[in-house]
Amino acid sequence: MKLIFMGTPDFTLPILDALDGAGHEIALVVTQPDASVGRKQVLTPPPARQWAMEHDIPVFQPERIRKPEAAEQLRKYGAEVFVVAAFGQILPKEILDMPKYGCINIHASLLPKYRGAAPIQWAILNGDETTGVTIMQMGEGLDDGDILLQKEQPIGPDDTGGSLFDKLAQLGGEAIVEALDALEKGALTATPQDEALATKVGKIDKSLGKLDFTKSAAELARYVRGLSPWPGTYCIFRDKNLKILSAEPITEQEMAECGNVSRDAIHTRPGATIAVTDRVWIVSTGEGYLSLLRVQPAGRKAMPAADFLRGNRVEVGEFLR
Repeated sequence: MKLIFMGTPDFTLPILDALDGAGHEIALVVTQPDASVGRKQVLTPPPARQWAMEHDIPVFQPERIRKPEAAEQLRKYGAEVFVVAAFGQILPKEILDMPKYGCINIHASLLPKYRGAAPIQWAILNGDETTGVTIMQMGEGLDDGDILLQKEQPIGPDDTGGSLFDKLAQLGGEAIVEALDALEKGALTATPQDEALATKVGKIDKSLGKLDFTKSAAELARYVRGLSPWPGTYCIFRDKNLKILSAEPITEQEMAECGNVSRDAIHTRPGATIAVTDRVWIVSTGEGYLSLLRVQPAGRKAMPAADFLRGNRVEVGEFLR
């Protein structure tokens, strides 16, 4: 099938590989303009553009897809369908109605749950056990189009935002190839979303990474996983930022086996170090206890918490905030 692909970040790469591998003709890749990246602000093409250049496929990078000239550019290619994944701009009705089969979106949640940005991270933050991808017929609203196909993906106890991102990108590639094949055969049934079940999520920003120890240990551990690798989670220890790269809830029995455990009421306030040895660092929370496994002090490399403890004498009762 001749198609135009619209997408921008790394999430698009397994999808483009799957479309190319299935023999679809990718006539054009539409992506966001190049952006300044890193501390040196180097102008860098988005991943989708880099993929297209490596495969000798034309690239179109409109600053605003809603401008009339953008629609005229797309019309030149005579594509039967537009495939969209994490493009980053809202498509106008003129473009939605342009191709024979319309615009098909790959969304990284089981719609109608988690419409909007960052559905992958929010699935972990909210403690979901399952997520997935939805192939939907795009409408003018935000992720509210009819569902064409869905595939589920379990969320493992060790999944991070990064690992789940990779799994769903691969699953999205499989799902869109299956959907396009069925679409061409007239074998797909469009199912309207149940608006009563719809939920929306916003973008992830750095402010979410500041750990609040009044939350439960289970929730804090989900934030550490869900916000990895970006923006990451941190707290303040001895007036400096301390990144928390890995942590897990710990039971009362496991904590007791560590030794040097404080039962003083002041030490069990959220954020207090209540058990520390040269191997473990356990902090009280609003509900339960959190074992810090991997940390990164300001200006230093990431390290196991045990290495940090060997080089820094941490006392029971010291607070993280």
